Amino acid sequence: MSIAGGLHLAFTRIRKVKGESLQIFLSNQRQWKTLPLTAEMIEDFHQQWKKTNSMPVAAHDSYLINLAAPDPTILDKSVAAFVDELQRAAVLKIPFLITHPGSHGGVGVEAGLERFVENMDRAIERSKTSTVTVLIENTAGQGTNLGSTFEEISFILSESQHGDRLGVCFDTSHAFAAGYDLRTRATYEETFSQFDRIIGLQRLKFFHINDSKRPLGSRVDRHQHIGKGEIGLAGFRLLLNDPRFRDHPMVLETPKGKDLKEDKKNLRVLRSLIEK
Repeated sequence: MSIAGGLHLAFTRIRKVKGESLQIFLSNQRQWKTLPLTAEMIEDFHQQWKKTNSMPVAAHDSYLINLAAPDPTILDKSVAAFVDELQRAAVLKIPFLITHPGSHGGVGVEAGLERFVENMDRAIERSKTSTVTVLIENTAGQGTNLGSTFEEISFILSESQHGDRLGVCFDTSHAFAAGYDLRTRATYEETFSQFDRIIGLQRLKFFHINDSKRPLGSRVDRHQHIGKGEIGLAGFRLLLNDPRFRDHPMVLETPKGKDLKEDKKNLRVLRSLIEK
């Protein structure tokens, strides 16, 4: 949900669509510079959160951040920004900060992953926070983006000095574009069997529920409305009725306008798939 006009207004918006889990940015994701959180902003946020019966909330870090960047200027800005994101999440008592593993920029996957882990750890230490779990989001693998395979995510989780503070956010559209098929029971079960074997299902804490505009294995990140893309309704029916994920927070990142009618429709479609 948008935070336009104030962080607390995200709760007004999610109540409007009868949502049950929320994801927000903690500042303008298109700018490096952020305004400090005031006591009033923090209080307003917590008061509105209470009105939702304390629904699950996650923050997504700025898309400008690239902790694997080969450019030292971008890297310094990214580390500082990630420190700020962690501190904001901690002050707001948000338990999860979701981040993409960044882009290696041409230096190769292995070097990029090592750089990401090193700088993520540096940011965690500099933030002096302890309450925020960093969730590594799987990616479509577009360009030189890292994190499109379960093996790459496993490397991050195992090599970090702060592995106990890490988990995974699973994006359905990204997984599909990266080559993990969710459309049939057999391929769905194989995908999560691989995830469990390579990463461990206990690490999976949050879902992004998006259909994909592009075909399986396209490595192109384009979200589509539920049932209108290449994954189709069958894959989401399998996920929503999987008892292993019954209590996992799930959020939409599908296209929408200010009136949020698209969110309302996507939620209706998703809820219609849940077997009573």
